[in-house]
Amino acid sequence: MKTKPILIVAGEPNSIFIEILIKSLLKKKIKSPILLIVSIKVFLLQIKKLKINFPFKIIEENNLGNFILDNKKLNIININYNTTQAFEKISTKSNKYIEKCFNLALKILKTGLTNKFINGPVSKKYFLKDKFLGITEYLAKKTNTNNFAMLIYNKNFSVAPITTHLPLKSVSKNVTKNLIIKKTLLMKNFYKNYFNINPKIAVTGLNPHCESIDAFNEDEKITKPAVKYLKKRINVTGPLPADTVFLKNNRKKYDLIVGMYHDQVLAPMKTLYEYDAINITIGLPFIRISPDHGPNESMMGKNLSNPKSLFEAIKFLDNR
Repeated sequence: MKTKPILIVAGEPNSIFIEILIKSLLKKKIKSPILLIVSIKVFLLQIKKLKINFPFKIIEENNLGNFILDNKKLNIININYNTTQAFEKISTKSNKYIEKCFNLALKILKTGLTNKFINGPVSKKYFLKDKFLGITEYLAKKTNTNNFAMLIYNKNFSVAPITTHLPLKSVSKNVTKNLIIKKTLLMKNFYKNYFNINPKIAVTGLNPHCESIDAFNEDEKITKPAVKYLKKRINVTGPLPADTVFLKNNRKKYDLIVGMYHDQVLAPMKTLYEYDAINITIGLPFIRISPDHGPNESMMGKNLSNPKSLFEAIKFLDNR
C-alpha cells in the first residue's frame, strides 16, 4: 500500500519552525514523503543563516495530480512572501501569506491525496487576532466542524481541555454538561479508532477540591451529572480535584485526564513531559497535529531550539 504523504504548512515565517523541521528530518529517516507549503525565499534565507540543510525539490501547485513525491527530499510548494531577511519581527505582514498556505493545504486535503496534516505555529496576536481562540478553532471553522477537541498526546499519558484558550473569567460560563459529554465521547472514540483501546479517563472538577463557596457549584450542577451520564457508556471517573489527580500514583490509573480549561491540564502536562507531547485536533476530516509550542520569537536564528515535539508529530503520522 502506498504511503500517504505528510502535508505540512510552515505557518508564521518568522519562527523556529524551519529549524526544527530540518533537525527532525535529519534525526531519523521518514517513510512518508513530506509535502511542505512554505515560501522558498524564506526557506533558503533561514537554512543559510542557520547553517543547516536538507535536500529538497520544488513541486508546482498546478501539477498536484501528476508528480511523484520523494521521501528522501523535502517536496516544497512555494507560496510567495516578500522579504529580504531570514527573520523579521512578527507582525500582520505575514497574515495573507499564512492564509494562502492554509487554503492550499485544505484544497490538497480535500483531494484525498493525504489525511495527514501538520501546521507550524502562528501568532495568535497577529494572525488570529480576536476572531479565533486558536488554530484548532480556525481549522474547525474552515472545515465546518462543530464537534472537535484538543488532545495533548503522549504515548504514556495525555490530557485534553474542555475549553481551550479562553480567559479564565470566561471558563465557567462556557463549561456545560453537553460540552463535557460531547468532547469526552469524541476523545474516547479517537482512542478506540486509532489505538484500538477503550481509554481509562479521569475528568477534573472546575473548582479547587471540586468545592465552591458560591451557592452555585459547577461541579455539583454540571460536571458530576455529565460524568454520571458518561459512566453508563465509557470507562470514566470524576469529577476529581485537579490538584491531586496528577500525582504519580493517581495519574498512572488513567490514559487521559480531561480538564475544564487550558492551563488546568496543560501546565502539569508540560511540567511532566516538556517537549515530548503533540497537539492533536480531534474531530476534523483529517488528522491534524501541531508541535506543542508557539513561534518562539526569542529563539529565532539561534539554532538552539529543541525539535522533540515536531519530531514526535512527524513520527506519529509516519506510522499511520
